[in-house]
Amino acid sequence: MAARRFNQQHDLDKVIMVKNGEYDVPEKLSYTKDHEWLKKENGKCRMGVTDYAQKSLHEVVFVDLPVRGKHISKKEALGTVESVKAVSDYFAPVSGKLVEVNDQLSNKPDMINTSPYKDGWIAVIEPSNWDAEIKELMNAVQYSEFLKSISKK
Repeated sequence: MAARRFNQQHDLDKVIMVKNGEYDVPEKLSYTKDHEWLKKENGKCRMGVTDYAQKSLHEVVFVDLPVRGKHISKKEALGTVESVKAVSDYFAPVSGKLVEVNDQLSNKPDMINTSPYKDGWIAVIEPSNWDAEIKELMNAVQYSEFLKSISKK
């Protein structure tokens, strides 16, 4: 039986722009202080790294993808994103089960640079504690303010 692929619905028309470096912060996503984004779609959550993260890394050359089917805890390191400049861990924004990974990143890791919120997504998580954990994430306005505060340092 063929695996049913998670339906991608990327409704990212509204974008809030943070003016301290021009980072894209789409309005309909949730964010972590570690610069991961999360979008709930049909009871599952698509995640990736933010525009701020990819611009900080510069040219992404490799993505260590997480293991499909694995049960994960919030803030657990899922893998790394490697660039010509640095290697950075990325973390689970919520607890749950990894039900899909973006295998295209194995051959085209630069999709994280060119399309961090659409084609450069990393994984889909079936959340196990959504109601409690969503409260700990930031909305777009909060994340924009967070970026402004860290860029002042």
